[in-house]
Amino acid sequence: MRGARQIFLAVIALIMLGLAPTAKAQQDPMYSQYMFNTLAFNPAYAGSAEVFSAMALSRHQWVGFTGAPSTQTLAVNSPLPGNNLALGGNLIHDVAGPAKQNSVFLDVAYRIRTGADTRLSFGLSGGINFFQADLASLSTVEADPHNGNIGGKVLPNFGFGLYWHAPRYYVGISAPKLLENKIGDDGTVVTSQEFRHYFLMAGYVIDINMDFKFKPSIMLRAVEGAPLSLDVNANFLLRDRVWFGAMYRYGNGFGVMAQYQVNEQLRLGYAFDMTTTKLGAYNAGTHEIMIGYDFKFTKGRTISPRYF
Repeated sequence: MRGARQIFLAVIALIMLGLAPTAKAQQDPMYSQYMFNTLAFNPAYAGSAEVFSAMALSRHQWVGFTGAPSTQTLAVNSPLPGNNLALGGNLIHDVAGPAKQNSVFLDVAYRIRTGADTRLSFGLSGGINFFQADLASLSTVEADPHNGNIGGKVLPNFGFGLYWHAPRYYVGISAPKLLENKIGDDGTVVTSQEFRHYFLMAGYVIDINMDFKFKPSIMLRAVEGAPLSLDVNANFLLRDRVWFGAMYRYGNGFGVMAQYQVNEQLRLGYAFDMTTTKLGAYNAGTHEIMIGYDFKFTKGRTISPRYF
């Protein structure tokens, strides 16, 4: 456990040393409850809970702001019996202004034991993103001939991830979309394209006493031409049933979150955050609702509580 804590602190130091500003917006959806939605970023997470697990999440960002982002996600994953493989899948619906994206991705992970209670997983993902944008509907001072619609653009992609974990900690690194597909061009110049995103994440559970646990976690997002984005979360677990805590997104926002473990299989989560940028004056914050369920097809107990 001491070695795991040193690795976790080293990851934090690495992230903090890497903070530096640059300039372009990130394209992939962002989540406050990322630690319970890891499959959206890292295919190697598949099967890590050792049960068939499903998670649905709905995020409504910058409520009250015209054209604000909205994201809905459905993720499922399960280990395969009798071998070291696990499978997973993601459905994502994302809307931001005139742009809409619908993604379908399948994941496969190969898992090996690295200790008595640790595993290292290698994950691959592949799928399609359906992109469309009603650019002609944008309000401009004068008509722009370049603002044409992008309808039904099919963008295939694939990604990879590594995920090392134990019941009380995890470290993961991934690039869920490796291809930088062209989205729009005027025949000579590329006007928009997908950019490769990288994710580094880590979490750790610390016992305070028999009824109280502390779980810090972090996520770093990096994309070419955009500022590094760092989320720092501090959550507490009361009697293995109620999560509550706060988050801070470096230079961007802060918020609170809570989760209730209804029983061994069902958990409900909610997060609320506010932006610290100038946009904060024009919206009522961001709301995120999550429902997770671990299916029980055989006799015995599921993993309870689920820390990650």
